[in-house]
Amino acid sequence: MAVAMVFPGQGSQTVGMLMELEQKHAIVKSIFRQASDSLNFDLWSLVQNGPKKELDKTENTQPALLVCGVALWKIWRQSGGTIPEVLAGHSLGEYTALVAAAVLDFDEAVTLVRDRGRYMQEAVPAGEGAMAAILGLPDEQIVEICAQYSVNATVSVANFNSPGQAVIAGHTAAVAYVMEAAKTAGAKRTIKLDVSVPSHCALMNAVTEKYSLRLDKVKFSDAVIPVIQNADT
Repeated sequence: MAVAMVFPGQGSQTVGMLMELEQKHAIVKSIFRQASDSLNFDLWSLVQNGPKKELDKTENTQPALLVCGVALWKIWRQSGGTIPEVLAGHSLGEYTALVAAAVLDFDEAVTLVRDRGRYMQEAVPAGEGAMAAILGLPDEQIVEICAQYSVNATVSVANFNSPGQAVIAGHTAAVAYVMEAAKTAGAKRTIKLDVSVPSHCALMNAVTEKYSLRLDKVKFSDAVIPVIQNADT
């Protein structure tokens, strides 16, 4: 049986995550200690104790989720888990996949996503942007609704996760309007995501040049496991 592993992105973080696994697997605390040394603050304490508002800040969320994902990957392998045929990740989770595939060095990846989160937050101050999941509407209809509300503000589809589920991103008020319009149009559910930046929309364009310069300093190695990327050119 073929196995694929997909790592989560922002919005899946919770205060206290990995608590039970840390009690059973020493690698969890060890890898968080390594990450904390790279970041110069106690990442494990933030993940376990919060406050949630701090964990939800993208510059903290991104390294926290990457380290959690890598810890789970190491537990999987140490426990005799099958090497997957492919790896992938939702947005930030792709960096976790690249670490698991040995494309990125772990310490490098931790500081890289910390900087990535910082650049993103600088582009859109906290509270000015938002993301939300729309469930139960055709993709085309969600795109149309976003277009109606993007005349004076930015809002667009950020991710097509699966048939009947898409994520929108943009200015906070515009996202709220689209959520309400989607409900009126028959969406089964709309969920505002626990993120501090509106990823994957035009509001992030300002990050491109700065982040490109940061990536120029990163060493990438050949993948030992194939990684399916979120986008290609």
